[in-house]
Amino acid sequence: MQKRKLGSSGLEVSAVGLGCMRMSFGDTPIGTRQDMIAFLHAAVDRGITFFDTAEVYGPFTNEDLVGEALEPFRGQVDSRPEQIKRVAEASLKRLRVDAIDLFYQHRPDPNVPIEDVAGAVKDLIQEGKVKHFGLSESGADLIRRAHAVQPVAAIQSEYSIWWRAVEDEVLPTCEELGIGFVPFSPLGRGYLTGKIDETSTFAPNDIRARNPRFTQEAIRANRGVVELLERISAEKKATPAQIALAWLLAQKSWIVPIPGSRRLDRLDENNGSLNIELSAHDLAEIKEAMSKITVIGDRY
Repeated sequence: MQKRKLGSSGLEVSAVGLGCMRMSFGDTPIGTRQDMIAFLHAAVDRGITFFDTAEVYGPFTNEDLVGEALEPFRGQVDSRPEQIKRVAEASLKRLRVDAIDLFYQHRPDPNVPIEDVAGAVKDLIQEGKVKHFGLSESGADLIRRAHAVQPVAAIQSEYSIWWRAVEDEVLPTCEELGIGFVPFSPLGRGYLTGKIDETSTFAPNDIRARNPRFTQEAIRANRGVVELLERISAEKKATPAQIALAWLLAQKSWIVPIPGSRRLDRLDENNGSLNIELSAHDLAEIKEAMSKITVIGDRY
């Protein structure tokens, strides 16, 4: 497994991480707790050291699951101010660790100044309970304000070949400040794998059932994105998912995607993206092709 550093923070993680949300939250069937623990152990065996969880997934059950599964590997894997500190204490217990490697604010809170948030995390870092500070779905101005109080190690936001809004301001800000970037939904919630078409249906508890990009009309209209990935994957003897991940990895050396999975074959497929090299010509071809495609449907 290749490693990458998230910006200048010094936090080194596996070049592809693992989003754990769907192991206890979202569409069914999920599988038993022991199934998911075995899957997480298999991920560790394959060199994954970057696991993404949150108290809201479940709520609470996801952290508890990840904590139990990774307890034997402690030290080998990464993972209002009063509320922040309470959450950190509770997460430490559920995750069964002495310190949280990377502690995100899950979403900006418009009622709390980001300086207060950063200050609370700075206290936790000084207490040894947190090692690195992260933000999720935050704009450039918010990132700068937080970074001035406590250096930010990573920004987590949606980013993929079909959702690139972060390229305008967020990624340049990260590069300027030495902050790593962690794309969630790097496979477009499964659409970029090429396994979803107009006949696909989603259970009521699957977030895609209410997502504008997963209506029959949008699935049909956005087919050009998948056809592009399928064409390149055929040339590279790869899969569309691997090309989508390889494209992200090729953007910057400090980008670490976290595709979600709970199946071993999918995990191995995603990790296989690290063996694919997209040339400057490949990337230029993708850029040119995507400039002619209008993606239909909001992401939420």
